Amino acid sequence: MKVVLAALQLIGGLAFFLYGMHVMSGGLGKMAGGSLERSLRKATSNPLLGMGLGAGITVAIQSSSAMTVMLVGLVNSGLMLFPQTINVLMGSNIGTTVTSWILTLTGVEGSGMMELLKPKNFSPVIAIIGAILIMMSKKTKRQDLGKIMVGFAVLMYGMTAMSDAMSGLQDNPAFRSMLVAFDNPLIALLFSTLFTGIIQSSAATIGIVQALTVTGLITYGNAIPLVLGANIGTCATALLSSVGVTKEAKKVSVVHILIKLIGTAIFMAGYFAAKAAFGLHFLTDNPGRPGIALIHTVFNVTSTILLFPFQKQLVKITNALIKPSKKMGEGAFLDERLINTPSIAVNEAMVQTKRMAVLAHKTLEQSLALFHNYDEKAADQIVVYEDELDNYEDKLGSFLVKLSSRAVSDVDSRRVSLMLHTIGDFERLGDHAVNLLKGAREIKDKEITFSEDAQTEIRNLTDAVNEILAMTIRAFRESDSSLAIHVEPLEQVIDVLIAQAKSGHIERLQLGKCTIQTGFVLSDLLTNYERISDHCSNIAVALIETGVGSFDTHAYLNDIKTGGSRTFVEDYKRYAEKYGIG
Repeated sequence: MKVVLAALQLIGGLAFFLYGMHVMSGGLGKMAGGSLERSLRKATSNPLLGMGLGAGITVAIQSSSAMTVMLVGLVNSGLMLFPQTINVLMGSNIGTTVTSWILTLTGVEGSGMMELLKPKNFSPVIAIIGAILIMMSKKTKRQDLGKIMVGFAVLMYGMTAMSDAMSGLQDNPAFRSMLVAFDNPLIALLFSTLFTGIIQSSAATIGIVQALTVTGLITYGNAIPLVLGANIGTCATALLSSVGVTKEAKKVSVVHILIKLIGTAIFMAGYFAAKAAFGLHFLTDNPGRPGIALIHTVFNVTSTILLFPFQKQLVKITNALIKPSKKMGEGAFLDERLINTPSIAVNEAMVQTKRMAVLAHKTLEQSLALFHNYDEKAADQIVVYEDELDNYEDKLGSFLVKLSSRAVSDVDSRRVSLMLHTIGDFERLGDHAVNLLKGAREIKDKEITFSEDAQTEIRNLTDAVNEILAMTIRAFRESDSSLAIHVEPLEQVIDVLIAQAKSGHIERLQLGKCTIQTGFVLSDLLTNYERISDHCSNIAVALIETGVGSFDTHAYLNDIKTGGSRTFVEDYKRYAEKYGIG
């Protein structure tokens, strides 16, 4: 009966442990925000840096499994190459050992100040402070800090509960007989692997092994294979995440398993050889919690040191196991696995949005050029680009809507709002490019000729539209709100130029210098120019307003137009002079 009650308490403690880990890692991930993704992108530049960043990010999100799933998603989306992930995985294996050292706090013994280091004594205080921050603070960062503190307290409570469940069982015959099976290293290794695979948390398995040390019945001889098994079992999450992904993404999970299996094989071989040759009497000692953390750390650090020089061989083995696909472009646009790490997902969505912006710019540039030099191949390419822009909007929109329902930092939330506000404008720029293409084709097919005055006005307007377009896209790509503020004055100048062109056409029509037919084509052209500049204005305003967390476009535009902004007035005069407005 005592064993059954202890088992129930152990399960309850494990539940608290896993939930606390989930809450704490979620809070850490939000506080880290976009720095995670920016750091990860630097990992491709140098192997040691990649390893260090892998370790740092894993410490930040407190989960090597989440790190691996993230890498699977990045490779599946084509945002990272498979070989680039190996350094990050190795670093992640080292970073995950930090948790086991944190858990050693539950075994702190002593009196006075040392007693304060016991989680059961300081965790309640941390939990109270965390709860106050969550309930009383209006700032998201403080709320996230509160969640980290509450998560840590719950995690430590779970660890303490597991330790309490194990204490007092050392003299229980049923419990002792159950642990006899762990005297066989292979059985201990297999059990730990399967158990970790089921609960999908090596940290929890390590925590249970540390809790077992209080019974005095776990030795180094038992602990080593149990810890190694936990390291293999943690690959289960990566395996599950690789279902339905590209073959390149599957390789991330495979190489992760290879690193763990090769490391385990080396350690187990050394374990058996050393035991046979030297006896290693210390293997019968109780390692205590620090000993378990030490085994975990030595295994991962040593495995990394041994395998680091053989990354090319690991790539070759993985490529031999997972044959490259003959299909082209099988990757996901933005893998939804990335949403599990919102800060990474936000940044990768921004990368794709910037690519969409560049494509919109390229499409319009080619379309505007058709009026001077019509080319059918270029015209066909514009239609292809416009289809791609539609695809960007559909997929980015769906991804961002799902992402917006997740808990993200204030900064990331504003960036999601910015993307949701602008992807529609980028898509509409593609539509106007197709409209301009149709106009250019009509001019060519019907051999329409504009008067010299009309041609001058069109060239002037085209230059202004090209400038506002280039400035808007550059500001968005570089997240430069100081550049974006120059967009609106030019948009106002373009409106005046369009009005002048319309008035000029009416005058020429009355004088017989222009025809009704040219008027229809010119009207369509001017309408598209006006809409293009309007969309550029929308994008620039959204970029500016991101910094203050507001998207009241009408209020902003009203302020700068009626408020007599010095920058706006100076810019307007400069652009008016440049484009010949009297």
